[in-house]
Amino acid sequence: MEETAWVDFDILKQFMVDVFVGLGVPLEDAEICADVIITSDKRGIDSHGVQRLKPMYYDRIKKGLQFPKAKYEIKRETSTTAVVEGNRGMGHATAKHAMELAIEKASKHGMGMVVVRNSTHYGIAGYYALMAAEAGMIGITGTNARPSVAPTYGVEPMLGTNPLTIGMPTDENFPFILDSATSIIQRGKVEVYARTGKPLPEGLVIDENGDFMTNPDLILGKLTKKEASLLPVGGKAETGGYKGYGHSTVVEILSSALQGGAFLQAITGYNVGHFFMAINIEAFIDLPVFKKNTGDILRALRGSKRMPNEPRIYTAGEKEYLAWLDRKDKGAPINESIQKELIQMRD
Repeated sequence: MEETAWVDFDILKQFMVDVFVGLGVPLEDAEICADVIITSDKRGIDSHGVQRLKPMYYDRIKKGLQFPKAKYEIKRETSTTAVVEGNRGMGHATAKHAMELAIEKASKHGMGMVVVRNSTHYGIAGYYALMAAEAGMIGITGTNARPSVAPTYGVEPMLGTNPLTIGMPTDENFPFILDSATSIIQRGKVEVYARTGKPLPEGLVIDENGDFMTNPDLILGKLTKKEASLLPVGGKAETGGYKGYGHSTVVEILSSALQGGAFLQAITGYNVGHFFMAINIEAFIDLPVFKKNTGDILRALRGSKRMPNEPRIYTAGEKEYLAWLDRKDKGAPINESIQKELIQMRD
């Protein structure tokens, strides 16, 4: 069993800023990247936190697969829309600027949508939905990704994990943030299982014959060789997997067809597309009224009758808020394997 150390968030964030700057990322962009990553750890989403610093960002920049400096270009624009070229730069910075632009347009015209092409991994999608919610708006975002999910009745990885993420402000201490992949599990979670040496539950991943797989190391190897596929939300067809498959396809289209970007098996991880939508609530109803109505809905759901032996019902964004309350004074959990990676980057 690996020893876990708890490291202060500010220390970790500054470490990541220093790593990115050392790789040639401009300071402003480095601070954005570090903030997106540390927000994941703060919210208990360890699969997209500091554990991804080396394999997802450091190593890719070192190999020249994505660029520390790249021009953010608006290629087409109207009062409510824009198409952005990411030029294979830092996805976090590109994405934050894109959502800021969508929010700016929504503040003036009620709604704003910005799409991005040729970008790179942008971290947790919830970060950008949270930006809109904190601005008193509804935020919607999604991104395509390297193929790892098979279509229903298929065994070939065609779609990415393609999150469809929505954020809304409430009158509670935390907003409603639905941040989830359209697959049952994503690669980052498989990596967490591999780091902790635990098998996956059955029903999440299939091999080239359609049989379930549970060994995380074997899964990661076969995913790389396209000999394994994650299943969409719902699982196989008989348990409703076609629903997750359909939602994933929507994200793929909005992340590629609108901006003329790469899609499906042409996605390498360094040419992904994103979309960002901001809806100004004040264009429909007074913001405090919306917040109260939304809060009432969420409280009613949490207060409904529970299954036997279940202590509580949650609503989206609540567990992440509780994780923050638990971690705010402790920091992020860093196991031995991540510690070794941090030392490698330091040295």
